[in-house]
Amino acid sequence: MTRFALTLEFDGGPFMGLQRQPHGPSVQQAVEDAAFAITGARAIMHAAGRTDAGVHALAMRAHLDIAKPLTAFRLMEALNARLRPAPVAVIACEAVADDWHARFSCTGRAYLYRIANRRAPLALERGRAWHVPQPLDAQAMHRAARALVGRHDFTTFRSAHCQAQSPLKTLDRLDVSRAGESVRIEAEARSFLHHQVRSMVGCLVLVGLGRWDEHRVAQALEARDRQALGLNAPPEGLYFVSATYPSDA
Repeated sequence: MTRFALTLEFDGGPFMGLQRQPHGPSVQQAVEDAAFAITGARAIMHAAGRTDAGVHALAMRAHLDIAKPLTAFRLMEALNARLRPAPVAVIACEAVADDWHARFSCTGRAYLYRIANRRAPLALERGRAWHVPQPLDAQAMHRAARALVGRHDFTTFRSAHCQAQSPLKTLDRLDVSRAGESVRIEAEARSFLHHQVRSMVGCLVLVGLGRWDEHRVAQALEARDRQALGLNAPPEGLYFVSATYPSDA
């Protein structure tokens, strides 16, 4: 039995999320079904994150335990062949130690949220960015984001369905920048609560639109109450960017 670490790229649009779901297709199901077609044995895929329906990934880390004698390259090629036409690609694959775990060994996760800030509707970017036609003040959004960096009780920015034992999280980075008509929000932490990034982005957009004062984001955080949340951003602008592990240092 060999444990293989996979790096996955996927378009979350057609899926109900990364984790296997009883009511629709998932990224996990697509990869596990591809592995079964190759090996004839069921393997469970474990991933660094648990993305919602419509959320994308540039480099999601995952692992599979495979009994069939395969090199990492052959497994990657076979998985990609079997995954077609699903919008999932294995962009890297390597054999790792048996105690390496995509989720529990992970020491950091990074997300990117993309906003298309223009009047015209989206054609090529539809489903891959949040279209906000009104002007956004990205600098005000960045200033407001400073209040969320650090260790806090993020109850306000936590889904009612979140299964984490504690709302306490340490947010290492939350930056907002603009490049032309694109506004980017980059977030990094060891781990995140369910809907935390989308909830933070939604409130920052209210600041950018001038509907919220910059200080109201800090007030929402201090309220520790989901009712204080102004807006939950839609999933299509969110991307899982990377996961880090002790061996990456």
